[in-house]
Amino acid sequence: ETMPDTTILKRTPLHDLHAALGARLVPFAGYLMPVQYAGITAEHTAVRTGVGLFDVSHMGEFIVRGERAVDFVNHVVSNDVAKLAEGQAQYAGLLTEQGTFVDDCLVYRFADRFMIVVNASNAEKDFAHIAPHAARFGVTLEDVSDRIALLALQGPQAERVLQPHTPADLAGIPYYHAVEESVAGIPDVLISRTGYTGEDGFELYVDADRAAELWSSLTRDPLVVPCGLGARDTLRLEAGMSLYGHEIDDTVTPLEAGLAWTVKMAKPEFVGREALAAQKAAGVPRKLVGFTFAERGIPRQGCPVIAPGGAPSGTVCSGTMSPTLGIPIGTCFLPTADAVEGTAFTIDVRGKPMAATVVKLPFYKRTPAA
Repeated sequence: ETMPDTTILKRTPLHDLHAALGARLVPFAGYLMPVQYAGITAEHTAVRTGVGLFDVSHMGEFIVRGERAVDFVNHVVSNDVAKLAEGQAQYAGLLTEQGTFVDDCLVYRFADRFMIVVNASNAEKDFAHIAPHAARFGVTLEDVSDRIALLALQGPQAERVLQPHTPADLAGIPYYHAVEESVAGIPDVLISRTGYTGEDGFELYVDADRAAELWSSLTRDPLVVPCGLGARDTLRLEAGMSLYGHEIDDTVTPLEAGLAWTVKMAKPEFVGREALAAQKAAGVPRKLVGFTFAERGIPRQGCPVIAPGGAPSGTVCSGTMSPTLGIPIGTCFLPTADAVEGTAFTIDVRGKPMAATVVKLPFYKRTPAA
């Protein structure tokens, strides 16, 4: 069996640190990325109970500038960025004309620009998708992905751990907001509070040249546990958050994926609007659901799903044994009529039919600190 050629894979600015920590590195979205250090369950638990640090520098960042930047971004995303204050962020879809996902993204509004943060595996495709619209709105669109590194510090202890490193008032940064401030002596770090784990935490967008320095400063704190993509996946699944290539892709609309809140139909126009209006009028045929099994068994992506009436209903989108809850959890699509809490249906796990039950998303919700 031939080994994958890792020479063509990109490396994040933190690659040498991961290797030194003994991370298990795997190809992911064209990068060599750490999937785990100590182990997925230990890292997952660290984020739920303490604090974990992720290298997510592979994510893509686009900068939009120009008088009509608001109009341009509102044309290419499903949400309404005109409603954002400076320093505020929003989750949105980049959609096809058919109303399906090219990608999901985060949009940040600043005084002089917008930043769109996209998935690594889709960055080139996303840029090619939105770039043709730039000229019409007279905006400049720049892909700065390789100049920006991204660290995510996540967990109930994140604020306490980060505060000594920055003059920013972290308690004063609301959810889905960001400030630019120095961190660990590094100027102009964007400190954002969005998160993809279901916990409190911060994303640190930093000059790629200084990312290793920032990682080293933060990991000097013995509380901070380096975490890989394995724990990132189990954490986001427990928190009921979608991942491109699993819950959402170019066959799925936001209305089907439980993401109708990211679609602002009141906007007069945006890419995909007509298709979504038509789907809404006709009735959304299927819905994303969370499920669990009463017996032991792990649902994996790709396991066939059988709806209550016996008809096939696609395959499992994501599935794992929940480290926090100790039960099997997963997501899949069911016909809208069946996508109701408590509905029983079947999943074929390696040839064995397993009884599944629809449960409310998210599987896990943190109790905010008093």
